[in-house]
Amino acid sequence: MISVVGLNRINEYGKRRDPEMNILMELKKYGITLESMGESAIALYEPCREVDAGKSAKEIRERFKNEIKRQLSDPNVYLLIDAAMYLDRKYTLSDSEKEKGPAFIVADELIGMAIAEYIGGKKALFNLMRYDREKPGVLAKLDVFLDDAVGGLIAGCMTRIFEDWK
Repeated sequence: MISVVGLNRINEYGKRRDPEMNILMELKKYGITLESMGESAIALYEPCREVDAGKSAKEIRERFKNEIKRQLSDPNVYLLIDAAMYLDRKYTLSDSEKEKGPAFIVADELIGMAIAEYIGGKKALFNLMRYDREKPGVLAKLDVFLDDAVGGLIAGCMTRIFEDWK
């Protein structure tokens, strides 16, 4: 049974916690923080002179952090990420399988694609392909399912902030 980290958690004062805080606490157990996701996001950012003129790295990071928090409060997003954490705990790979990746498993890619497209639309899928191929920062340290789920989250949020930028 998959635990639903965002729906029923109670803090130490007996009050429900915000869903995004619950999932962030769960992700932290895997070494994933807002900062590490931000570093991974910025690692593949390539500014376009005409479009990105005047956009500072600090402002991009701040918008990214806010978008991540907003998306993690959506139950569709945090449940998919929770499912990826569950699958990584349930399905363990040998070191040689981790190196080459299990070609017969596509569910990890589907989770990442679902998250990216849900957040950022079709354009986010192209962004996800870059994050999945390059695996910058924290993505390189994650197991089979979670690297694609977090990659989809990052790709979707980066796509979204630039689509919404005015």
